[in-house]
Amino acid sequence: MKISDAGILKAALQLQRNEITEYHVYSKLSGLCKDPHNAGVLRSVAGAEKDHALFWEEKTGVKVKASVLKIVARVLMARILGLTFTLKRMEKNEGTASKHYMTLVNDFPEVRSFSREEAEHEKALLAMLDEEMLRYAGSIVLGLNDALVELTGALAGFTLALGETRMISLAGLITGISAAFSMGASDYLARRAEGDSRAFKSALYTGGAYIITVALLILPFLLLSEKLHALFITLAVAVGIIFLFNYYLSIARDLDFKRRFAEMTLISLSIAALSFGVGFVLKNLLGV
Repeated sequence: MKISDAGILKAALQLQRNEITEYHVYSKLSGLCKDPHNAGVLRSVAGAEKDHALFWEEKTGVKVKASVLKIVARVLMARILGLTFTLKRMEKNEGTASKHYMTLVNDFPEVRSFSREEAEHEKALLAMLDEEMLRYAGSIVLGLNDALVELTGALAGFTLALGETRMISLAGLITGISAAFSMGASDYLARRAEGDSRAFKSALYTGGAYIITVALLILPFLLLSEKLHALFITLAVAVGIIFLFNYYLSIARDLDFKRRFAEMTLISLSIAALSFGVGFVLKNLLGV
C-alpha cells in the first residue's frame, strides 16, 4: 500500500534517500578496504542499506536518487582522514536516522527490525576498526602537543626579543627542528626501554607530528613582515590545529571534545602569553 499522508511520505522519502546513499558509500568504502574480512563486513552493511531503500521505494512508489555529493564527500573523507573516522561519523548519523525510524513505527511496524540491524551494523563496524594512525595516536598527541606548547611560547618570546620576522622564523625553525629530533629520540628510547617493538615507528610519528606543527606555526613569520600580525595569525593557527585534531580524536576514539579542546588551548595560549612577558622583561633588562 502506497503512502498517502504528505507528512509521512516526506519522512519516508528522506529515509529512502539516506539508505540508497549509504548503500553506495559502504559499497565504495569496501573497495578501499584492503582487509578481505573488513571489506566483506562493509559489503554486508551495504546490502542491508539497499534492502531498506527498496522497502521504502515500495511504500513511496518513487525511485529516489542517491546524493552524489555525500557519496563523494564521504569517500574523500575516508581517503584523507581514514576509515575509522568516516565510519564513526556515519554511525552518529545512523543514530539520527534511527530516531526518524521510530517516528514511523506506528505506521510501519517493520522498521523496528531496521533499528536492530543498524545496532548490529555498528557492532560489526566497530569490531573491524584498527587503523595504524589511531594505534599511534598517543605518539601524535605527544609530538603535536609539545610543539604547540613549546613553539607558540618560543615564537611569542622571540617576537619581542628579536627584530625582523625572518630572524624570528630562523630562530623558530632551529628551535623547532632540534626539538623534533629530541622528542623523537626520547620517545624511541622510552619505548625501547619498555620493550616495545614499534618504538621506531612511534618515534617517527612523534617527530613527524612535531615537524608538521612547527612548519604551520612558523609559516606566518615567513610570509609577513609585521611581527605582531604574524604572531596573532600563528596563535590562530595553533588554536585551529588544536580544534581539528581534537575533533578528529573525539570522533575516532569517542573522547570528550570540549574538555580536551579547552584544556589544550588554555595551556598553549597561557604559555605563549607567559613567554611574551618573559621576552619583554629580558629585552628591557638586557637593553637589546
